[in-house]
Amino acid sequence: MKEDYYEVLGISKNATAAEIKKAYRKKALQYHPDKNPGDSSAEEKFKKSAEAYEILSDPDKKARYDQFGHSAFEGGGGGGFGGGMNMDDIFSQFGDIFGGGFGGGGFGGFGGGGGQRRVKGSNLRIRVSLTLEEIANGVEKKVKVKRKVQAEGVTYKTCSTCNGRGQVTKVQNTILGRMQTAAVCSTCGGSGQILDRKPNDADAQGLKIAEETVSINIPAGVEEGMQLKVSNKGNDAPGNGVPGDLLVAIEAQEHSTLKREGDNLHYDLYISISDAVLGTSKEIDAVGGKVRIKLEAGIQSGKILRLRGKGITSLNGYGAGDILVHVNVWTPKELNKEQREFFEKMQGNDNFEPRPEKSDKSFFEKVKDMFS
Repeated sequence: MKEDYYEVLGISKNATAAEIKKAYRKKALQYHPDKNPGDSSAEEKFKKSAEAYEILSDPDKKARYDQFGHSAFEGGGGGGFGGGMNMDDIFSQFGDIFGGGFGGGGFGGFGGGGGQRRVKGSNLRIRVSLTLEEIANGVEKKVKVKRKVQAEGVTYKTCSTCNGRGQVTKVQNTILGRMQTAAVCSTCGGSGQILDRKPNDADAQGLKIAEETVSINIPAGVEEGMQLKVSNKGNDAPGNGVPGDLLVAIEAQEHSTLKREGDNLHYDLYISISDAVLGTSKEIDAVGGKVRIKLEAGIQSGKILRLRGKGITSLNGYGAGDILVHVNVWTPKELNKEQREFFEKMQGNDNFEPRPEKSDKSFFEKVKDMFS
């Protein structure tokens, strides 16, 4: 079972952003590879701390984690490293949290006390519109994305300003003594390399625009506004950098008859007075197709029928929601002579007088049941 992110950093769920950052800095310094050479256990704890910080330092990801736990990020769900991020990626993404250097070489690389820093390309963002059926069942979407890639024939050479480190160090005399700090090299932008040969179709960084078809696996149960991440499908970085990510924002299309509320779906069913009196069966919409339900004779307007397990599959994998069918008895606004005479005869008829039973719940009780 995956370890709780709050436990990884040793903080409570009520920790502030500053406390989260402080806890991560403490853990990362403790398990930094330069302090623990050859210690695979320390390296693993270092990676876990970085993964926990990635989630808890982002308000949206933290909210999703607090609600759904680790399952919110399964299947490419927009967070966590998932075992695919190496040490250089962690340094590149979170190295700035440590300010001035570590071990004399900044926080620029793995295992070498300040080796070459790998720059990450910029992220791309797209929106994907899903039907209710796609949300209920999960779907694979193929989208065309225009992203920057390294042009064919481009070559790079070592940056002479930082000698390929991606960082420059400065030594200052302070009242506490000589202090060494590290900063990203302004010449190469931290990649440690600069453009050597540029093809005609490339920009100043040796990149060009190319269109690519990207496959996105969208899990069942996603909601409007959620964001998924497809790793390494953003823009390329110059030199030996790593590509950015493709961030996919979910957009939910409105269904003609079903309204979503969490994992449950609501359906308004209108029936005639005669159907309510005599009973009938009706077909209603469901995400898997039509479903036929039986209405008993004497059913009352406002009755809510629950079809268990016919709603949306839960994102955390715990089954599916229900369809709540709201029965509405339709009262005709115009009557012909024969119909009017019939209902006039029924006025005052003892059988037509309302007699709510104890089992007939009030409106507020029905609302309470909907959320139980």
